[in-house]
Amino acid sequence: MAWDFSTEPEFEDKLQWMRQFCKEEIEPLEVLGLEYDTLVKVVKPMQEIVKQKGLFAAHLSEDLGGQGFGQLKLGLMHEILGRCHISPLVFGNNAPDSGNAELIAIGINETGREDQREKWLNPLLSGQKHSGFSMTEPEVAGSDPKLIRTRAIKDGDEWVINGHKWFTTNGSIADFLVVMAVTNPDVHPYQGCSMILVPADTPGVKIIRDVPTMGEPHVEFGNFGGHSEITYTDVRVPVENLIGFEGHGFRLAQERLGPGRIHHAMRWIGQANRAFDILCEQSLSRFMHESYLAEKQTVQNWIAESYAELTAAKLMTLQAAWKMDTYGNKASRLDISAIKFYGAKVLFNVIDRAIQACGALGFSSDLPLEAMYRYARAARIYDGADEVHKVTVARQVLKNYERKDVLTEYGPLRRQAAEEKFKDILLELT
Repeated sequence: MAWDFSTEPEFEDKLQWMRQFCKEEIEPLEVLGLEYDTLVKVVKPMQEIVKQKGLFAAHLSEDLGGQGFGQLKLGLMHEILGRCHISPLVFGNNAPDSGNAELIAIGINETGREDQREKWLNPLLSGQKHSGFSMTEPEVAGSDPKLIRTRAIKDGDEWVINGHKWFTTNGSIADFLVVMAVTNPDVHPYQGCSMILVPADTPGVKIIRDVPTMGEPHVEFGNFGGHSEITYTDVRVPVENLIGFEGHGFRLAQERLGPGRIHHAMRWIGQANRAFDILCEQSLSRFMHESYLAEKQTVQNWIAESYAELTAAKLMTLQAAWKMDTYGNKASRLDISAIKFYGAKVLFNVIDRAIQACGALGFSSDLPLEAMYRYARAARIYDGADEVHKVTVARQVLKNYERKDVLTEYGPLRRQAAEEKFKDILLELT
């Protein structure tokens, strides 16, 4: 098998432009503390520049206004965008709108319901509307979505939805919500769940709060990036608000989460690279105990280990992306799960070392490290907890092995087999 992670020179020119544009134009916005409405106005001219460069909403196919780049090129782009949390907004692929757009597009292609394109998809792609993905529930384990309790019952030409959700990102600013609900409780949840589009102002939808988190302990309600707690009480929406076909909720979720995990992993590499830059700069600049940090073996170990981990994580992620482009999402399941938990670990490790090298400065808010550190902790939970992905990897790997009464490498049996195999030549020689 030959792996080819190369891209044409024209695309490398685009990546180089992105690096400069993000560093010089977008990253300075971080320290201004702009409210979301103000931020949207500030980045609008930037979005137009990105569109002119043919890089806006690049995760989508060309017929949807994207570039159809494939996962490998998207991965390289997300490595750059991951350095700053504002960059995805400028490039038209901020979560959860980017993933929800893909969900709706998949549903339209499957069912031919073009009315959803004009009503939901196009406003989302143009930035006129925002969305939330409402799947996780506080009463049951998010790592086992088969336990979902939210119900949607068909009543004539309407769905009637009842349930309790939380961690619906952007729920408090969303114009509509993608709700995962059980539509047929009599079959296995993998065949009985569906996704339904719910306008946020529908009677019965109550946005209770934006949940404070380690990343945002003092969150203000109604800000971009908040994670909302929502109740749905006898919420009625038309049956045509169903995404795709009834019972396809889990399949749609995997279509959305597979590529999303690749994008997460590459963004983590971008974020970790930023922390790595701080680590190296501090090592060369801080003098203590008669030498610079860069001359001390412990710090040299941190730099070497960080470099190796970042390189390994990037290669693993590019391999997974290449495999998705070549063989599809299903064939790449092991690779996607592996980079999900390994990438999160690398992100955390590199930021931790950078904070330690910077001491009190790293612990303070004068550097971005402390915020990066808090956000990095969530990487081990969302889109599937590390432990779930490790189970997936282990199960997939073990399919290549068989149970043995005696291990294949057991020495006495190997010796017996070798003596039998070479008995004629051994007899002749002795």
